[in-house]
Amino acid sequence: MEANNEFDLIVTIVNRGYSSDVIDASKKAGAEGGTIISGRGSGIHETKKLFGISIEPEKEIVLTLIDNKKTEKVLKEISDAVDINKPGKGIAFVLDVKKIIGICHLLNNL
Repeated sequence: MEANNEFDLIVTIVNRGYSSDVIDASKKAGAEGGTIISGRGSGIHETKKLFGISIEPEKEIVLTLIDNKKTEKVLKEISDAVDINKPGKGIAFVLDVKKIIGICHLLNNL
């Protein structure tokens, strides 16, 4: 079974240690969970140098696949949980998901 345009992917990038707060907030708003990926990178508020060498802070990327009817609620919970609108706290954005396979338990609930 495939779902077409019924799901969004919320991508949240936060400093290391905050991904569990993102997952908890997502679940509170109706998501089933998320996937955490480790990464490195910096924004304009995080550029640091040590002995002239740029240091990229460790980040966690949380991928949350969500029924698009719940997207706004989940984003609000994430924003409130990690203060994402404050400088240097992270970023979240939403991507449209065109097709999905392999999550029959979610697709059957639509």
